[in-house]
Amino acid sequence: MIERYLSKTLEDKLFKGKVIILVGARQVGKTTLLKQMLTKKEGVLWLNGDEMQVQNLFDNASADRLLSEFGGNKIVILDEAQRIKDIGLRLKLLADADSDIQLIATGSSSFDLANKVNEPLTGRKWEYRMFPISFGEMVAHHGRLKEMRMLPRRLVYGYYPEVVMNDGNEMEILKLLTDAYLYKDILSWENIKHPDKLQTLLRAIAYQVGSQVSFNELSQMCSLDNKTVERYVTLLEQCYIIFRLPSYARNLRSELKSSRKIYFYDNGIRNALIANFNAPEIRQDIGALWENFVIAERMKANEYQRRWVNPYFWRTRQQQEVDYLEETGGKLHAYEVKWNPRAKASMTKTFTDAYPETDFQVITPENIADFLT
Repeated sequence: MIERYLSKTLEDKLFKGKVIILVGARQVGKTTLLKQMLTKKEGVLWLNGDEMQVQNLFDNASADRLLSEFGGNKIVILDEAQRIKDIGLRLKLLADADSDIQLIATGSSSFDLANKVNEPLTGRKWEYRMFPISFGEMVAHHGRLKEMRMLPRRLVYGYYPEVVMNDGNEMEILKLLTDAYLYKDILSWENIKHPDKLQTLLRAIAYQVGSQVSFNELSQMCSLDNKTVERYVTLLEQCYIIFRLPSYARNLRSELKSSRKIYFYDNGIRNALIANFNAPEIRQDIGALWENFVIAERMKANEYQRRWVNPYFWRTRQQQEVDYLEETGGKLHAYEVKWNPRAKASMTKTFTDAYPETDFQVITPENIADFLT
């Protein structure tokens, strides 16, 4: 059993007077984590928001009626809570009912759950994001040495739990995930009848990992207008499939101020979209693949370790660039990401002159474990 980082965090928050909200993409292990965490506890009620009976139960129900339906259970888990109409208001009513019930709501998308939960539940919730298994979780599971040996496979197949635990079936599992299952919420809520355009957009983004992304260019590649592309990108972010990295700009006129890069939370999903499961040693895109892995895993590590940082990349109109920046405590930390440990890397003089107090480090397979744990 792989112990997930959030397990102890969530257990520590039980019965502290607030609703616990756990969000993350489909199949990252939210339900499994809760079942492992609560397996020895009594009085646990599981409700699935995908079921019409559960949706009807919460429809216009009062707090008293809901509490009576819970039948004396002390922990109530509501899976796929984003499927329930006005779920934020319903959870607020329950949170204000002065009962001793611990409510836990999970969601595979934030665009409905978050929008309808955040405002009503201000000050009444603990909210956490969950991702595919992280490098750090695997190190804790079977040791740093073994996980470093697995690094080439992780670069290709990623960290979705079912992928990690099913050697030999990785491609089939990833194909199932990328055949619309991960985008189920988008297809449902946005009334997108055919996912072809969404798939085309995702493939276009996958090919541009590590590069600046232009919505105008993406719109031409996908035969969509700019506004639709931006809306789809936002929805894919809110389903925790991709994330944007903004550009950093403070001191120089030549800095790009409104550019962005887009990365995937999981390398396996990215590779499945472009149907490329070749080994790292023979890949033409190994630089982009390594960059996506490093930055996505760093995002997971920062989230799980509760490190509050602002992440960026930096680039000028003259194509001078820093792969990854973190701003924390009023200080900048700059990172170049290189697959080849012997490749030369240094910050440009333009950057060091503008930000002389910045720390600098090159991240390669030789020091990745220290960077992520």
